[in-house]
Amino acid sequence: MPRPVIIDCDPGIDDCVALMVALASRNELGVEAICTVAGNVNVATCTRNVLGLLALLGRVDVPVYSGCERPMSVNPVFADHIHGENGLGSVCFPAAQTSAATEDAVDYLIRRLADSGQPPATLVIVGPSTNLATALQKAPDITAGIEQIVLMGGARREGGNITPSAEFNIYADPHAAQTVFHGGRPLTVIGLDATLQLRCSPDRMAALRAIGNAASKAAADMMEHVNAIYGEIYGTAGAAMHDPCTIAWLLAPDLFHARPVRIEVETASALTRGHTAVDYHHTDDRPANANWVDGLESDKVFALLLERIARL
Repeated sequence: MPRPVIIDCDPGIDDCVALMVALASRNELGVEAICTVAGNVNVATCTRNVLGLLALLGRVDVPVYSGCERPMSVNPVFADHIHGENGLGSVCFPAAQTSAATEDAVDYLIRRLADSGQPPATLVIVGPSTNLATALQKAPDITAGIEQIVLMGGARREGGNITPSAEFNIYADPHAAQTVFHGGRPLTVIGLDATLQLRCSPDRMAALRAIGNAASKAAADMMEHVNAIYGEIYGTAGAAMHDPCTIAWLLAPDLFHARPVRIEVETASALTRGHTAVDYHHTDDRPANANWVDGLESDKVFALLLERIARL
């Protein structure tokens, strides 16, 4: 049986690629729902992007729940300087064929995770953690409905990509991330230390485009936009495929290196807001609360992404 999966995202270019790979993996992953949250762009745009992507892929069977419009405590911050005003670079998806559910994402998560008649779900979080953290605050007992959480966010060795010390998803809502990290469920965190190893080099971009289906063309066009931005802002060749690493981890964890750690999120300091303090060495008596991914087999992970996109 496929693993029940709920994807919480803020599309966003690499979010869309992650969704493509997940939806192409029907034998392993049963995507029950897609939730959206304010992050890379505002939540209304994120929701529109998901609905357009589902129309492109012919997967209008997957329900979409629009979620939190702003972080729990801090002012909103967006990444449209990377993803473009529409979150998709220069790409335009087809018009939506369905609408988002009338129930919002937080209420959906509470209802689904509280339902003991369904198997626990794996939650994949590739945007700010606001939806799940809000649900946990409202209904703490829903943790019983969570099998595990796989989250893209944070950094240790690599510093940050929105400030010198913080990765964007954690910075955008540090209080939510801290809540999820203390949620008591199995948690795998894939941050910049790993994702920056998965670059869209020219050869890889050519292989992606050569697949030739609508999904690969859209993915290549979106990633070309980010490649250009990375070159302008960071002076590096080839943008990183951050969010798809979460789906690749579920499909092939043997392609990654991980270790148990203690992670705490800085929520008070204006200078280091969103910093993830990743303790490799267990410097105090607190137990590990996450599985921290700090390496991956880049060629094999990218080949897996290509193989799945080719199925669409």
